[in-house]
Amino acid sequence: MRYRTATFSIIIMSFFGFGSKVKALEVGDAAPSIVAVDQNGAEIRFGDAYAKGTTLVYFYPKADTPGCTAQACSLRDSFAPLNAESLQILGVSRDSSESQKKFEQKYKLPFTLIADKDGKVAEAFGVPSILGMPVSRRQSFLVKGDKIVWKSASAKTGDHAAEVQAALDALK
Repeated sequence: MRYRTATFSIIIMSFFGFGSKVKALEVGDAAPSIVAVDQNGAEIRFGDAYAKGTTLVYFYPKADTPGCTAQACSLRDSFAPLNAESLQILGVSRDSSESQKKFEQKYKLPFTLIADKDGKVAEAFGVPSILGMPVSRRQSFLVKGDKIVWKSASAKTGDHAAEVQAALDALK
């Protein structure tokens, strides 16, 4: 029943122009080679990140909120084993670079946070939004080479790292 209500809400919001109309990327699709700004105001070229190895691109609604903090800290706490597999992590939200920097510093996050103020990164990945917030609040993608090799349309918060590790193990 909850699924039907959420779907109905999305349809109504989209009908009235509040929702984005983007095609969701799926496993096997080419990964977007987009350019964005990180928490330090530096330009990040996603294509360059992909060239360095498997990359996790995960989307979250808002920095320093309970669920987003649990998700980021899950990845932080498992960073060593994930990094041992040469995994790069790019966290993406609509927050400003300044907000992302505060979030990084407060929780000592050892990975890059993307300030997607205009929603172009989310749009490139096909993450739909309503009023600027992702519809499926926590989508995640693993990119290997230039292809999406794994996708979670509703990533978990506190167990996100375990979910990503399981996906990496399955890809071996």
